Amino acid sequence: MSDRPLHPVRRVHLEELGGPLGIWQHASRTVPDRSFGYCTDDVARALTVDLLHAHELGWEAVAPDARRSLAFLRAAFDPATASFRNFRSADGAWLDAVSSEDSQGRALLALGSAVRDGPEAAVRREAGSLFEAALPMARRLTSPRAVSSAILGCDAALDAGLPGDSLRTLVGLAGRLGRAFGGLDLDGGWPWPESVLTYENALLPHALIVAGHRLADPDLRRMGLRVLDWLIRVQTSPDSSFSPVGNDGWWPRDGARSRFDQQPIEPAAMILAASAALRETHDEPYRRAAEAAYAWFLGGNDAGIPVADASTGGCHDGLSPRGVNLNQGAESTLMWLTALETMRSIRSRAAAVAAAAARPRPTRRRLVSVRA
Repeated sequence: MSDRPLHPVRRVHLEELGGPLGIWQHASRTVPDRSFGYCTDDVARALTVDLLHAHELGWEAVAPDARRSLAFLRAAFDPATASFRNFRSADGAWLDAVSSEDSQGRALLALGSAVRDGPEAAVRREAGSLFEAALPMARRLTSPRAVSSAILGCDAALDAGLPGDSLRTLVGLAGRLGRAFGGLDLDGGWPWPESVLTYENALLPHALIVAGHRLADPDLRRMGLRVLDWLIRVQTSPDSSFSPVGNDGWWPRDGARSRFDQQPIEPAAMILAASAALRETHDEPYRRAAEAAYAWFLGGNDAGIPVADASTGGCHDGLSPRGVNLNQGAESTLMWLTALETMRSIRSRAAAVAAAAARPRPTRRRLVSVRA
């Protein structure tokens, strides 16, 4: 299977989804459906995408959107509970007092990324202040996906040298995630801590690999790589295409696996996890896994139909046996844009390694002693 082309950054649909307070959650085809309002999950993802696009387009091209997302996360934060509210109506009213753990983890991941990657000092300070204020909540997380996102957020903050409790929080969360997998037969038929394989599955081994590297813990590293190897194996079709578990019934242990409806969050999570594994091991199978997941967006999937619209930067909400879901909401679009930029990074690293290997090595001259 040949590698699919890397498309230029296109933010046409992303800009269409932008509202006065953040990115609209849902769309009817390509038109934002304002009746669903906003959510912290998607605003956090939008901030991460803006940081990725800043590398390609420059900070000024994305700064207004990034600042808007950061302001949304500040407004979402409730100091009384040290947690983020999630759902917000079009007029700005908050619709929930206590939101899902997943939204907490995603907010932490976006803020940690902004501390590390924000090109503007004011953005880094604001994100760092909010990140540190939310750490007490992070230590209470128990959902595996929320824990995984928080681990990645702490790791990003540590990359930036953020002082405080980031390391202590990461150690505690990594131990919690490791224990979830610790009693499992990682070489057996179901090395998964839940009875059903559902969504964003590669996020969990991604966090284990990153935590193993950060903490110099070979057990966490080995655990993450083995679980990722299993996910790659069970989600690769006979023709080597990426075939994620569908959300129309998911995959219960000892039950029938759902083939459709496949969602863009799965290949995006796989690309991110494979990228981390590739950095850690330099093993070619992880590059191939990332390429296969990237190809899913562009037609290398079970239906043979492109899911992403590379001309606008939009992405359809799912893949069914009959074709694509015609709606292009925030999560799907942001997952495509994240996948594209991660693949750009993977290929750039590979090209740099190949160029370094091709350079001729300088020859050493032997010193010859001449006696009179």
